[in-house]
Order: sequence, then C-alpha cells, then structure tokens
Amino acid sequence: MAKVTGTDLFNLELIKKHDKAGPRYTSYPTAPMFHDGVGSSVYASTLKKVATDDAPLSLYIHIPFCNTVCYYCGCNKIVTKQYDRAQPYLDLLFKEIDTVADLVGKTRPVTQLHFGGGTPTFLNDKQIRALMGKLKACFQFVDDDSAEYSIEMDPRECTPETVKTLREVGFNRMSMGVQDFDPVVQKAVNRIQSKEVTLNVLNDARREGFKSMNIDLMYGLPHQTVETFDTTLNQIITFSPDRIALFNYAHLPEMFMPQRRIDASAMPSPQEKLNILEHSINKLIDAGYVFIGMDHFAKPDDELTIAQAQGKLYRNFQGYSTHADCDLIGLGLTSIGYVGGSFFQNQKEMDVYQASIEHDGLAVFRGYTLSKEDHLRRAVIMRLMCDFKIEFTAFEQEFGINFKQHFLDSLADLQEMQADGLLELSDTELRVLPVGRLMIRNVAMVFDEHLRHKTEQKQFSKVL
Repeated sequence: MAKVTGTDLFNLELIKKHDKAGPRYTSYPTAPMFHDGVGSSVYASTLKKVATDDAPLSLYIHIPFCNTVCYYCGCNKIVTKQYDRAQPYLDLLFKEIDTVADLVGKTRPVTQLHFGGGTPTFLNDKQIRALMGKLKACFQFVDDDSAEYSIEMDPRECTPETVKTLREVGFNRMSMGVQDFDPVVQKAVNRIQSKEVTLNVLNDARREGFKSMNIDLMYGLPHQTVETFDTTLNQIITFSPDRIALFNYAHLPEMFMPQRRIDASAMPSPQEKLNILEHSINKLIDAGYVFIGMDHFAKPDDELTIAQAQGKLYRNFQGYSTHADCDLIGLGLTSIGYVGGSFFQNQKEMDVYQASIEHDGLAVFRGYTLSKEDHLRRAVIMRLMCDFKIEFTAFEQEFGINFKQHFLDSLADLQEMQADGLLELSDTELRVLPVGRLMIRNVAMVFDEHLRHKTEQKQFSKVL
C-alpha cells in the first residue's frame, strides 16, 4: 500500500459532510445484535465441536478492577481501592478456565493472549504469576516470541518489578493509556499521570525485552487545543512507541455515567477538535508512522504495517491484529469471544457472574450465531477496515455469489461517496481512496445488513 501523507487523508469539507455516528466494527454483527438465545449450553457444545480444529486459539482475559475512575472511560470496570477483591475474582476465573479447557482440550496452540480491563495490573505480581501459570497449565501456549502476548498497563500502578514479572511469565507486548500529558486536561478527566512515570515504565519494558509497545492518546477532551496537544505529541514521538492509537473521545454521558462528571462546556469546539485531529495526523505521519486505519498508527516495520501490506490484517475486539485464523475465547466478567462462527458474551454483573461460574463453570448469557449472509458481510467489512479495498472476484469464488448483483443496493448507496472522491468503483473492485480512509466506517456501514433493515438499535459515537 502506497504511503499517504496527512494532506492526502484529511479534507475538512468532506469530513464535515460525511461525519456521522456508526459502529466501530470490532465485530460484525455488532454487540447490540447479541441475544439471550445463545447461552452457556450453546457455548459448551460449540467448544466441544472446535476442539479438534487445526487453527490456533486466541485468549482474552478481562480484569475488571480500577482503583480510580477516568471520567472519559466507557469500559466495563469495577472502581475500588480494595485490592483484596482480586483474589476471589481470580478463584472464579480459575474455575472458568478449567471448564473451558476441559471442553476445548489442549491440542490447539495459543498464539495470541490479551489481558484487558479495567486495569490488569490491579493484580499483584504473585497473582499475575498464578494466573499465567493456570493458563499455561490448561492450554498449549506457543513458547516463543512469534506469538502475541499483550497486556494493558496503567503506568501509575506498575513498578520495575512488575514489568520484570510480566516479561518472565511470557508477555511480549504492552499497551499504555496516556490520553494527554497536559495537567489541566488530566485534572478535568481525573487521570493524573506524569510523563516521567510513563517514560519510566516504557524504558523498563524495553530493558526487559518487550518487543512492541503501544500508547493510547485521545482527542476531544476538555481544555485541549492544538497547541497543548502538540506538546503531548512531541513527548510521545520522543518516546518512540511502536504503535500509537489516537482515539476520538465520544461524549455519551447518558450511556456512561462517569462522563457526567466532565464539564461539556470545557470541551473543544467541533472545529477545534477537527483541527487537533488534522494536526495530529500530520505530526505522526511526518514522524514516520503509517496510518493503519480507524485511529491506529504504526511504524513501517511493525507487524501491523507489514500485515496490512500483505493483505493479512484482521480486526477483533482488541482492535487490529495479525492473527486472522484464531478462535477467540473470552474469559472473565463481560468478556466476549468468537468461537465456531458464533459470538459469546459473559455476564456483566459480578454477583451474576459468580453465581453462574459456581453453578456450571460458564457464564455466557448472550451471543449471536452468524448466518451465511452474516459471514459474507463480515468478510466484506473486515477487508474494508483492514485493506481499504474489496476485490469482487475473491468474494465471488469464496461465497458463490455475483458480487455486484448481491450488493446492488449497497453499491448504489456508495455513489455519492464516489462522486465526492472518497472511493472508486469499477467492474472488479471497490477501492477507498486516501481521502476516504478516515471515513472508512461510513463505507462499511453501507454493507451492514442489520443497520440497513434497522434491526440494530444503539447510540454509536460519531466517526470523527
């Protein structure tokens, strides 16, 4: 894929015209389509069915605890300073791990692992070692750095000894939330985190041999301006992480209670927010980062960049990934997995999760089994989000369709975006042009059958 500049990507007039709310497509169909007709019994039978498959496994472990609340956060979390709550949760998690492992067996290799939250480093070093020991006893981990074992870090809760522990138990990637280093912004969103603390953890991770580091930034927070955010960008670029995620703050206080503590009058105007985005894109690309898509930038030699160039990039609930052929097993409170063509989500409330695990070792309360049409549209949206193009012949051969006839209405809906220069349509392919890449969600939505038929009801964040 040819290198693009910030000027290629950012067109203010077209962004204002096409910016609207829509899904982020970490799954298709998206989570609002999940229903309670898919529960633990379906999950158990599905795990048994895929036990002898050849493809590797991906594991997601949810640690729900945070010791403080960041006001912008929309994640599933439990805010507490009672660290002794972690052990009873781990006891439940261990039982769930045992149950799942008994059903799926130990023949399929684990090539991807992600600890998310919440704050995974809410666990102490002993608990981290115990959890990883349990996982390795129950599943067949690939014991080299070709696998992707990652953890989300809060540098405010991470000592050098913790970094050493994480590397010793097998983690080789980390992701750290920063959002913004400006102290006024940090106070407004209740995340006080100095650049010194962040840099110390980053340096500790490099010293211990972590192979990849990601830093999360966020634009649209209260009191941000182009000038203040430029200071944060300079500091991050100096840190030189392998990947940078630049997220759009979506202010949805009616959905996420902590956001009600944010002073909406202090948030940047829509125009200033777009100015921050434009400046950030130019700054990161000029610093040598490649725009992968959706909020994500990576260095040219990063595995994400290479996978995208090879047409092997994939997207799941953790964002972009290089592991396209994995069944994803979710473990822990609220976690979501994708196994055997179905999505499965665990209970969201701790007491219900506990009761479910104690009853039969599983806690799935809803999910979704994809139809043939869902698989087709999931593949189309996946390739759009990852490649910015669709070659019709590939889908015709795999799914036995005539692409232009099958998606006649969808392709017709793209005419205005084509006229505006966001994309090109030919007899053989759809290609999203650089100026359309920031609005890739708009293109993907055209192929979303559930949105088209209004069967999906949810308030989504705006594209930019």
